Amino acid sequence: MADRFDPTSLKQSWPAPENPRPIVIFGAGSIVGDAHLPAYRKAGFPVAGIFDPNGEKAASLAADWGIRAFATEAEALASPDALFDLATPPAAHALILSKLPVGSAALIQKPMGGDLAAATEILNICRDRQLKAAVNFQLRFAPMMLALRDAIGKGYLGQLVDFDAWLALATPWGLWPFLKGLPRIEIAMHSIHYLDLIRGFLGNPNGVHAKTIGHPNHEVAQTRTAAILDYGDSVRCVLSVNHDHDFGRKFQACEFRISGTEGAAYVKLGVNLDYPRGEPDELWIRPAGGMEWVEVPLKGAWFPDAFANRMANLQRFASGEDEQLTGSVDDAWQTMALVEAAYQSSARPATPIAPLPGR
Repeated sequence: MADRFDPTSLKQSWPAPENPRPIVIFGAGSIVGDAHLPAYRKAGFPVAGIFDPNGEKAASLAADWGIRAFATEAEALASPDALFDLATPPAAHALILSKLPVGSAALIQKPMGGDLAAATEILNICRDRQLKAAVNFQLRFAPMMLALRDAIGKGYLGQLVDFDAWLALATPWGLWPFLKGLPRIEIAMHSIHYLDLIRGFLGNPNGVHAKTIGHPNHEVAQTRTAAILDYGDSVRCVLSVNHDHDFGRKFQACEFRISGTEGAAYVKLGVNLDYPRGEPDELWIRPAGGMEWVEVPLKGAWFPDAFANRMANLQRFASGEDEQLTGSVDDAWQTMALVEAAYQSSARPATPIAPLPGR
């Protein structure tokens, strides 16, 4: 039986590194200005500078944040005692990683390459160069998810038996122009966060049934996904994802319902609603032995706090303060394998239904 539930006692942040290394950022896309730099400034992490092949773009973002824009890639790579943050498109990861100093620490923007073959190449590069590398599946580090993990660990839900992810919203895909023309979008770029989070809570599934499709109102490869993760007969895990529910805010949703044998949790992922401005995240728990739902007062949000927590773990692992690197490239490869299986499932024909017998 769990102890008396105290929502204010749940862990919501990662311990700060004692002496954080300066961060060199590769890439000057919107996610850097929306999440990486706000997170690092809030956490007090030093940023050595930023590099992007588009020098004007890097200079503009650097000026906004009062940091250095490296003139060349070589300058960025030579920054002393740096930790490298690759906020780059999937196709760019492998080449940059192959140039990082041997033994350095790196954070790689998700996904870990465009497909499982690319993820395997990235994994091998990191192993060959002895990189302390993690993939930026930062949803695991959001305050609401750290609190939920703590609640589960303390027994407030009992044994997990159900995980429902339900999204019905309007996502502004135009904010990421590099996605245009890519063959894999929704699962590889968005629901990959949820698949990684589920793996973090439930471990690797036995398999997956999935269907991912586009929408006639635009040209993005896929924006709608339905998936079932097979955890045998003990856990039901379902994702329903629709990024084209563009009919006003009233009935939009971005939420998880997690049920255990003794309690349950509800999570609202606010940033996806009216992205990037978003709405507040929410975490509600009905704990074991309780009769009412209790809201957990959150001390931060997925954006930008999860990015700071993700970086804190990498910084602490690089310095030896943390023994485990959550979301390491080895672990992230398994998320990529799940993504690959989902796309393979989507491409296969469904089980046919028997036709009506003739008279």
